[in-house]
Amino acid sequence: MDSTLTIPAIFDDNPNICSIVVDKEGIVTYMNKTYMRVLNVTPDQVLGKPIAAITPGTYTTKVLRTGKAVTAYNWIINGYQMVASALPIFKEDELVGCFSYSISMNIWDHKNMLENLLAENSMFKAEALKAHTAKYSFDALIGEDPQFLQAKILARQVARQDNTKVLITGESGTGKELFAHAIHTASLRSHKPFVRVNCAAIPENLLEAELFGYEDGAFTGAKKGGRLGKFELANHGTIFLDEIGEMPLAMQSKLLVVLQEQVLERLGGNNPININVRVISATNRNLESMVEKGTFREDLYYRLNVVQIEIPPLRQRKGDIVQLIDTFLRGLNQRLHMHIKGVKDEALEVLLKYSWPGNVRELENVMERAMSLAYLDQADMIGKRHLAFICAKMKLNCCEENKGLKTIVQDFEKQLICDALAETGNNKAQTAQYLNIDISSLYRKMRKYGIPVD
Repeated sequence: MDSTLTIPAIFDDNPNICSIVVDKEGIVTYMNKTYMRVLNVTPDQVLGKPIAAITPGTYTTKVLRTGKAVTAYNWIINGYQMVASALPIFKEDELVGCFSYSISMNIWDHKNMLENLLAENSMFKAEALKAHTAKYSFDALIGEDPQFLQAKILARQVARQDNTKVLITGESGTGKELFAHAIHTASLRSHKPFVRVNCAAIPENLLEAELFGYEDGAFTGAKKGGRLGKFELANHGTIFLDEIGEMPLAMQSKLLVVLQEQVLERLGGNNPININVRVISATNRNLESMVEKGTFREDLYYRLNVVQIEIPPLRQRKGDIVQLIDTFLRGLNQRLHMHIKGVKDEALEVLLKYSWPGNVRELENVMERAMSLAYLDQADMIGKRHLAFICAKMKLNCCEENKGLKTIVQDFEKQLICDALAETGNNKAQTAQYLNIDISSLYRKMRKYGIPVD
């Protein structure tokens, strides 16, 4: 049996259901006993053999060629009348084989068996959707700032219009992807795939194949059997085109045609494929300015920008910082197995003064680093000294007030050690080398300052 697929018992053991698995070359890797009995063959006569030679009229070869399922078709073989389905098998978006099953017509009165079969079919669909599912809802969008709330309200409204295209704008780190996830989760397409494409991360020569897929042999190095594109994977669901402003002009023209016609052709293919996809795009660039400069197509811009949602930067909604800190504290404590209770007033003052060029993403990263330093410091509250790396950017004194010179020097030395341990992932040898001291001195100082050795 194919090690990549576990056959449910209802297919494997049932005397009224024939089932078979073939690899992407059409070679039989599994056939249940019922199907062998119907064909009057032995395992040696079918396993490792081409399915087209065993059952010439099979639909599995069509599935392997197109990557699309063929369901509920009549299948008559050796006098047995059946209803059959052939389903493609994907692994990491690559077509790797086909699973087919046929149900004998004389079992349709068995209600329980049909219910079990439908349940198993739902399981297969659920597995296919698992890799492309939205992870966030509107509850994950934290903030009470009026600008942020207005963006959130608009996103909730447009989520119900599940065919309306949305353009999300804002600086890096403001949460554009979270908004896209939330819109899909609140839409009528929520039970269908959510597929993200980072247009900036895919080389220009691969972008067309990534978006629209390709046929077998479309280009040198193409995977055997071809590959589905992101648009096909997102069919009936949502495709999120992140960093759309980075898409090359030539690719913009092809994307525009697909959006207008709702039809695509795979690279190397000539069969039009109808799609029904909701498009959400995002960018941190000024697309209007790019249109004026001729680096972004005007017609594509208006096609994508049906509803625009602009997310304000964190420096414009500093009233949300405390709420975001509390949210990150809870989540990071759980993920990192820590028990940091909160942030001291002088540390909070630093966080509120900082300009946050990296926005909410930077705040989360700063909280994780500060919590790690506090944990190494055996502190249950984040103090100003745990934000020394932020204080340095702001040219602030990170030492706490009302301390003598000796205490300040010791605190500074302890902080340096904690910072170095955090930077090296708690590697003592690297930390000693980084601080230009021998490792025995490092251990002595760690014991002196109560820094956990393990």
